[in-house]
Amino acid sequence: MSGQLVNLAFVNVQRLFEKLNSGQILGYFRGRDFHEKLLKKLKRKLMNINAVIDDAEQKQLSNSLVKKWLDEARGVLYDAEDLLEKIDYELSKSELKSGFQTSESKERSFESKMREVLDDLDSLSNQQIVKDFKISSGDISGLDLSHTYIERLPDSICSLRNLQVLKLNDCTCLKELPSTLHELTDLCRLELMETTLTKAPLLLGKLNNIQIWMNSFDFSIQELGELDLHGELSIKNLENILNPGDALAVDFKNKTHLVRLHLEWNLMRNNEDLTKEREVLENLQPSCHLKELSMDGYSGTQFPHWLSDNSLSNVVSLTLKRCKQCLWLPSLGLLTFLKHLTIDGLDLIGRIDADFYANSSSAFACLETLSFTDMKEWEEWQCMTGAFPNLQSLTVKNCPKLRGNLPEQISHLKELTIEQCQQLVASIQDVKMEQSSVDVIRSVVSDTPFKFLSITFCPGMTIPINQTYHFLLELRIIHGCDSLTTFPLDLFPKLCKLELGECRNLQMISQEHPHSHLKFLKIEKCYEFESFPNEGLFAPELRRFQILGLEKLKSMPKRMSALLPSLNDMMISSCPEVELSDRSLPSNLKCMSLWSCSKLVASLKGAWGTEPSLGSLYIREVGAECFPGEGLLPHSLTQLLIYDCPNLKKLDYKGLCHLSSLEKLELSNCPILLSLPEEGLPNSISELKIEECPLLKQRCKNEEGEDWEKIAHIKSMWFDGEQVNIKRRSKS
Repeated sequence: MSGQLVNLAFVNVQRLFEKLNSGQILGYFRGRDFHEKLLKKLKRKLMNINAVIDDAEQKQLSNSLVKKWLDEARGVLYDAEDLLEKIDYELSKSELKSGFQTSESKERSFESKMREVLDDLDSLSNQQIVKDFKISSGDISGLDLSHTYIERLPDSICSLRNLQVLKLNDCTCLKELPSTLHELTDLCRLELMETTLTKAPLLLGKLNNIQIWMNSFDFSIQELGELDLHGELSIKNLENILNPGDALAVDFKNKTHLVRLHLEWNLMRNNEDLTKEREVLENLQPSCHLKELSMDGYSGTQFPHWLSDNSLSNVVSLTLKRCKQCLWLPSLGLLTFLKHLTIDGLDLIGRIDADFYANSSSAFACLETLSFTDMKEWEEWQCMTGAFPNLQSLTVKNCPKLRGNLPEQISHLKELTIEQCQQLVASIQDVKMEQSSVDVIRSVVSDTPFKFLSITFCPGMTIPINQTYHFLLELRIIHGCDSLTTFPLDLFPKLCKLELGECRNLQMISQEHPHSHLKFLKIEKCYEFESFPNEGLFAPELRRFQILGLEKLKSMPKRMSALLPSLNDMMISSCPEVELSDRSLPSNLKCMSLWSCSKLVASLKGAWGTEPSLGSLYIREVGAECFPGEGLLPHSLTQLLIYDCPNLKKLDYKGLCHLSSLEKLELSNCPILLSLPEEGLPNSISELKIEECPLLKQRCKNEEGEDWEKIAHIKSMWFDGEQVNIKRRSKS
């Protein structure tokens, strides 16, 4: 907000803003994304209070309620100033003392106090008496009341003769503007993003220089005709426009500053006059300056002419969604600068042919992303040689009847996603075309440096294994490629991420050479999977490793400490037979989750080496009655989580006593866990959480339980989601 800030007599609001904008305060909040949002909210709410404070001070002498409101404001502003001073002091300590960092408890305290101040400011802003205050005029040229619960603007706002910018974004309770808003002759920008008005001022269009930024509204569409719209606009329930002339009166064709337009119809309505619906859409033709267009729920059988005659030559993004009665696609190849095209849920489209390309071999010259989704009747895609020369991402999902080939010679393709296209390969075998089934993929990937390939719910799809995929960085096969029994890792030398899921016949991964790029590997629910490479999985850059639901797997990869030196995050779940092959784990492993794999947990003893790095261990569904055994856990642990162990009766002190770095212990859903070890818990623990352990919770009851003395030293404790009262505990 420009212009001078009005000061309270008893609190210097200007000083608060100076503190908020100081390098110290901004430095503290910067990098703490969540806290930074709170800081922005504080600034906005202080502006809201400041905007009316001058009038309130003048009225307090004659109105006791106003004086009471000002007293409350003084207290809240003092609290805000005190909070900023404490943060400032904490930062000063960090400058004086090298390496000093604000503690987590201090940060939580600051956040809690900030929320209290914001709640109090909200309460002040929403009191009924505030609506009668006049907004300070002075030389204010900008006013931002965004993200507030204001229900109506006071008519006195129209006395701000110098006001040029009015921001009312995300004011969800605001439904109309003052009828005299047109008297603000200098107003040149009105922002109403995420604010849905039900009534627009009748004479607002008389302001010759005003720019209006809005993305939704709920008033008569004719009222848009006089407005100079800028940026983005979303119009819903277009089925309610019964007169095509009303759509023509909007005059979108001449709204040259409107760059993003979203048109939406309600699919649940019963509109039998499809001819009139098409006429309405024809009359909503945007200007040639439009950049992004989205249409959702249109029920006409034909798209408007302006989508096929190059009227929207500057469009770069187009989405056609749930236009369920349309029989064919427009000639979108004419859109010279189109970069992103999404076609979703066009149920009656059966064929895409040369008309789609506007009969041009150079069609879609700028297109980078192309997506077809939920095309129930689409059977044939006639591909035109030379089209899509710059396509980088191609997605085809849930097109169950699609047969034939995908586009060939797409030299810039980086991402290919195929999901639930069951006939894409089967049809080639059925009609005995010259190409074999594997050539469906080969025709796309041959000489194509694409980087991402996803095949999902395409069991008949096959990846050729007689060539090397030098450019592929990510590969995802989910419920596909039923013919795949061995995954040849050497054919994908640059692969960084590999995900294999529900490959019903996959038995093993083969490897003869070190793989120096793989960073993430996940194998899930491949029920026939039995083994990793005989000499071990050699992936020196692998950082995350997940195996889930491999019921036949009996052994982890060999020599993990030597062959997987970079591994720092490992998750093993529902692999009941798996064990460590040579009691060897990588020394850099920092986080490990072991769920429902009791044999693997039992084989951990002696696997940590002399300098383990493991900090976090998450154990679930272990069948043991006593846990952990002596020497089972590494001394480096800082967090230990034990969940869902129905047989666990006792925690073994011999397996815990050496954990001198353990800070956090969580015990959850261990219904028959009777007590903590007689000797107590490691003194290093500062946080304890106990959930759904009824017997243990009773023994740990504050001041009364038999195990209370064993945990009284712990700073933060939570039982079944409730924090133990710290003040009360300190008295014990």
